[in-house]
Amino acid sequence: MTDSPDAPAPPDPVLTSLPAFRAAAAARLGAFAHTTVPDAPGMRRAGVVLCVVEDAGVPSVLLIKRAPRGRNAGQWGLPGGRMDPGETPEEAALRELHEELGLAVGPAEVLGRLDDFPAASGFAITPVVVAPAEPGPIVPSPAEVQSVHHVSLARLAAGDTPRWVPQLGGGELLQMRLRPDWIVHPPTGAMLWQFREVVLLGREARVAGFLQPDWTRT
Repeated sequence: MTDSPDAPAPPDPVLTSLPAFRAAAAARLGAFAHTTVPDAPGMRRAGVVLCVVEDAGVPSVLLIKRAPRGRNAGQWGLPGGRMDPGETPEEAALRELHEELGLAVGPAEVLGRLDDFPAASGFAITPVVVAPAEPGPIVPSPAEVQSVHHVSLARLAAGDTPRWVPQLGGGELLQMRLRPDWIVHPPTGAMLWQFREVVLLGREARVAGFLQPDWTRT
């Protein structure tokens, strides 16, 4: 018996199985030559985490809304923050993941990193990918996190998630439309898009030149 030519394609296990995602992510990130933004006067460095966990049996990325006060108040973001002196991006990202969400993830569970993103705020942000087996319960820090959200890998990979909006001054602004009321712009949107392209879809993609909204400069 052969499949009907009109039968829908089976779901990609990378998007539906945490072990399959973990294996594919390690292989694809291992083959990915990530770029590092060189040091420059006044530049600060930060590490953020693309943390993949199961939510109701579905592999999902953790996305947060920042607390209504402080840096990036109320904005969509990934867990993470500024690197302390002597830290690597991975160490900073995992420390911030624990401080912000209470999740304990060790360095052995890091699958790789994506390109540094030169944010308009003056930070060079390094995205680190993890898919911990036993991260523990999510316990958000109310001083830093307003809410925590799960975005399924299937939603990130969907064809209608990224949209490119022409700008009056030229160029196009990326919008990651995760739900009708969840629209994420660069820098976070750019990192989600590169994660989608490189890790979920296995395609080469770079993001350093992406446009950023003016309100991300603070």
